[in-house]
Amino acid sequence: MKQLKLTVLFLIINFGGLAIGSWLMNNGPLTEWYISLNQAPWSPPGFVFGIAWTIIMICFSIYLGRLFIKSYNPKLIVIFSIQFILNVSWNYIFFNQHLILFGLITIILLTALICYYFFELSQKIRHYKFLLLPYIIWLCIATSLNLYILIHN
Repeated sequence: MKQLKLTVLFLIINFGGLAIGSWLMNNGPLTEWYISLNQAPWSPPGFVFGIAWTIIMICFSIYLGRLFIKSYNPKLIVIFSIQFILNVSWNYIFFNQHLILFGLITIILLTALICYYFFELSQKIRHYKFLLLPYIIWLCIATSLNLYILIHN
C-alpha cells in the first residue's frame, strides 16, 4: 500500500512537472524560431514526445515509489529535486530563451543524474532500475537532437 501511495504521489509530481515544462516552453515547437532551425533528420514527429514522456513518467514514478521505500534518506529528496528542476527548466531554457548551448548543458546534467539513479542509487532495488531505461534512452535521443541543433544552426 505504501508503494502505491508513493507511486501516485510521484505520478502527480512528475506529470505536474511536465505540465509546468509545457507551459514554460510557450508553444516552443510551434514557434517560427524552432520551425526555422535545421533539425536532425532523426527528429521524431511531435506526437511521439507526448507518448514518450507519458511512458517515461509512469515508469519513473513506479521506480521512485520503490526507491523511496527501500532506500529513503534526505539525500534522495535533494537528488529528486535537482532532477525535477533540470527536467522542467530545459523547456524554458531551450524553447523560451533559445539558449541552445545552455539547454545542451542542462540536458547532459539531467542525463548524468538519471544515470546516477541507474548505476548508484538502485542497489537495493536492482530489477526496478530497468524502469529508468525509457528515460535514459529518451534523454540520449533528446541530447542528440539538441546537439544537432547547436552544431547546425
